[in-house]
Amino acid sequence: MKHHLMCGTWTPPGVIVTVEFDDETLELKLVKKTEIPHNEAISWMTFDHRRKNIYGASMKKWTGFTVKGPSEIVQHASHPIGGHPKASEASTKTRAIFLLAAKKAPYCVYANPFYDYAGYGNVFSVKEDGSLDQNIQNYEYCPKSAIHGMVFDPEEEYLYSADMWANRIWCHKKDMETGKLTTVGSVDAPAPGDHPRWVEMHPAGKYLYVLMEGGNRLGVYVVDEKTRLPVFTQITYPLIPPDIPNPKMYRSDVCFLTQSSQYLFATSRANSFDLTGYIAAFKLNEVGAIERQICLNPTPTSGGHSNAVSPCPWNDEFLALTDDERGGIEIYRWHKEFLARVARLEIKEPGFGMNAIWYD
Repeated sequence: MKHHLMCGTWTPPGVIVTVEFDDETLELKLVKKTEIPHNEAISWMTFDHRRKNIYGASMKKWTGFTVKGPSEIVQHASHPIGGHPKASEASTKTRAIFLLAAKKAPYCVYANPFYDYAGYGNVFSVKEDGSLDQNIQNYEYCPKSAIHGMVFDPEEEYLYSADMWANRIWCHKKDMETGKLTTVGSVDAPAPGDHPRWVEMHPAGKYLYVLMEGGNRLGVYVVDEKTRLPVFTQITYPLIPPDIPNPKMYRSDVCFLTQSSQYLFATSRANSFDLTGYIAAFKLNEVGAIERQICLNPTPTSGGHSNAVSPCPWNDEFLALTDDERGGIEIYRWHKEFLARVARLEIKEPGFGMNAIWYD
């Protein structure tokens, strides 16, 4: 079967790259480069729940694209960063960094700015066809916040956010009718330099996994059934080799569950092109407790700004990994708990290699 994946760029010019992976021949090839507005390069993209629309974190904008097919992608929306009035100004370094699309009605899109003036998340409504409609709320974190990753609980009643600069994990409650959020509370990261960057939650709803960019470790949390706040279990796993020289040369990136939720993958990046990043795999039990860390393998490059792992949404066999050091996307096969790279493609496009999303 042939699968199509889309990927964006860290820097202008804006482009969405579509590639095709054949899971029988293991061939990976370029299908199309779709030009988008020059200054709206997408550093993080996600699909809506039907995979009919792409939502992008696009420099100073939140953008929406209608996907008519692997090589037919048409922009339908471009909205400025909301919240602090300086966030959308060209003179500030505030940048659109991440967005999360709800998979339950009313299917709102939740977006996070980063760097300066990033103390507000933005909520967007969508039209019946999934196209990005309007900013309906700018909800508050705190003035020093810089959120980089979010995840809903299985019922989409509670939203958890990893706050790098305020060094904490937030919880917000979602209004199931409007999609708007109210603050439940937050908890500090275990150590001052942990800098939580990413969160993932098991579908059983008991375990939250928090990836620490600065601490280069994965923290395991349980969710308090009464307060809904995450509670640290004191369990962590390394995302770079223990006792590696100069650990400050590394920064962890993302973590994602496989389709079956039996495995969790997490990655780290290196701050020098002379070093490699790492990819880790964990075995989970049926309620989401980590049974063991299976591997911690070097990646081909430092990962640059990326090294983002993207498991296939339909099976546990394949996952994609992107890097913008050399502008690469590669496919790995996960078989009998061994990880093998089966394809790599390098795209000569400035900043190419942000996260890959699986279309079909």
